[in-house]
Amino acid sequence: MDLHRLKNQFLDYLEIEKGRSVKTTANYRAYLDRFLNWAKISQPEKISEELVSRFRLFLNHYQNSSGKSLKKATQNYYIIALRSFLKYLAKKNIASLQAEKIEIGKTIRPEIEFLGPVEIKRITESAAGNTLKSLRDRAILELLFSSGLRVSELTNLNRDKIDLKNQEFSVRGKGDKIRLVFISDSAKMALEKYLARRTDIDPAAFVRDVQGLKKFSSKKISPAGGKMSEGQRGGSPPDSLRLTPRSIQRIVKYYAAKAGIVKNVHPHTFRHSFATDLLSNGADIRSVQVMLGHSSITTTQIYTHITNPRLKEIHKNFHAKK
Repeated sequence: MDLHRLKNQFLDYLEIEKGRSVKTTANYRAYLDRFLNWAKISQPEKISEELVSRFRLFLNHYQNSSGKSLKKATQNYYIIALRSFLKYLAKKNIASLQAEKIEIGKTIRPEIEFLGPVEIKRITESAAGNTLKSLRDRAILELLFSSGLRVSELTNLNRDKIDLKNQEFSVRGKGDKIRLVFISDSAKMALEKYLARRTDIDPAAFVRDVQGLKKFSSKKISPAGGKMSEGQRGGSPPDSLRLTPRSIQRIVKYYAAKAGIVKNVHPHTFRHSFATDLLSNGADIRSVQVMLGHSSITTTQIYTHITNPRLKEIHKNFHAKK
């Protein structure tokens, strides 16, 4: 069978049967396309250990038009995609290289940077004020630390999904997995103040153009066949003002600088800080895994080497007791 046809079948399998996201499937397509275009082969039995070794060498030497090389982690993504493809071929009893013969290269994990409670407080309190923008930004900062949300999960959040009474809501994370997210008391207060000031009908929890809300303020959607108002003729308001991940990043960096934080703070720093704070205060790693929406405990374990609350005590009690 033709490899390109098998590749397309594999991608359909990932999306439909394995439930992988559209973005993940697109990434796998890009990785496999580069391999097949480089290898210039059309039969699965032509994939060999020697061919894969030469492909890895190609990836290691590759530079783009700006002279930038591929990171080791990125190189591994290509190999992971290829291994998954080979496992699929074996599942379909199609002769090719055994996936187990390809090893994933080791990568050095970047150092996790997180914020302590004092730093978090300085940043959130720097978003002071009673304007809609200030209330929005304070709610964003409080919710990021309260929930450990990914920035994409925050921007996709609709306000009708937020249950302030029970201080929780559900989000659809990576791999379309749904998890329950909890809201702290301070985040609840910030959200209440912000949402109480929203008079528009945009469904997004966090909107980017505060002035633009006035166009849709208190507008009523016409019944079917009814005459639209002038404000509605300009287009449908839903999702038109939703904040983008890039906007959230700018907001976080602005208030971190305003608070005098010298660390390179970004939205994911709040997620790291959320996990670190939980583990440092005695939460078990399995619970933190669930709250972060990690599919593997291995991903959550990146925090354990910096968050074990007993290490300092153990060192003091047992080290160099002469």
